[in-house]
Amino acid sequence: MQANNNMNPLHAQGTLNGDTVAPAADGAAPDPAYVAKATRAAVEFESFFISHMLKEMRATTREMADEDSVFKDRVNQDMQDMADGILAKQMAGQRAFGVADAILRQLLPVGLNIPK
Repeated sequence: MQANNNMNPLHAQGTLNGDTVAPAADGAAPDPAYVAKATRAAVEFESFFISHMLKEMRATTREMADEDSVFKDRVNQDMQDMADGILAKQMAGQRAFGVADAILRQLLPVGLNIPK
């Protein structure tokens, strides 16, 4: 039984963010536009992943904090949330957790250098 590669844009006509992606011929390098979009999407997912992890960590800290703690102050919470979002984007841009690289290894052909 042959595997269904309909969802793999390297083997079948597919879409990425609503744009049609031309498949790469066997052994050929994928379209540079596809590589750029896949890289951007993978980094954005890693940013989302890190942001969610930081959000859950902050929620736990806030639940455990005393009522007069700085962690219970709503203004401080908003500022911490914004700082965590910025931190998540910076860490994802540096591929700190390797999530984007793992995604790109699945989307790009073997042997292609993963763009930074």
